[in-house]
Amino acid sequence: MFKKITAKNFQPFGRVIEFPVKGLKNKKHNLFCIVLTESRPRGWRIAYLVVRDKTIHQLERHSDTYESFEPVSGKTVLYLARPKSPSKVESFILDKPVILDKGVWHGVITLGRESEIKITENARVKSDFFPFFPR
Repeated sequence: MFKKITAKNFQPFGRVIEFPVKGLKNKKHNLFCIVLTESRPRGWRIAYLVVRDKTIHQLERHSDTYESFEPVSGKTVLYLARPKSPSKVESFILDKPVILDKGVWHGVITLGRESEIKITENARVKSDFFPFFPR
C-alpha cells in the first residue's frame, strides 16, 4: 500500500521540504529556512503539473538535477525507486512538498479526477526512462 511521507522513510530518495522543529519556538516572527542550495550556476525552472493519469507505464529520472514535487490540490501518488534499482518501486501519498535527489526514478498518478503539483528543477533537464508495469 501507499506510505505516508516522513523525513526518515523518504531519506533514501531525497528530503521533505519542512521547517526544522527547533525553529518553531518563536511564534512572534516569520520564520525562514533555506532547504537546499545548488552550488552550480545552472539556473532553475518552476513548472506546474496537472496529473490526470490513473496508471503508470514508465518511470523517469534526471541525473543532473534535484527536483521538488509540491502538492497544490488533489491526491497524488508518487512512485519512487533508487538510482541503481528502478524495478524496486515504493509508493507514497504526496501530502507534503519533497525534493528528490539526483537520479531517483519517479512517476505520478492521481487518485481523483486530477491533481496539481508545483515542480522546481534545473532549467535544462536530461531525462532517462524505465518501463514500469505495476501489478
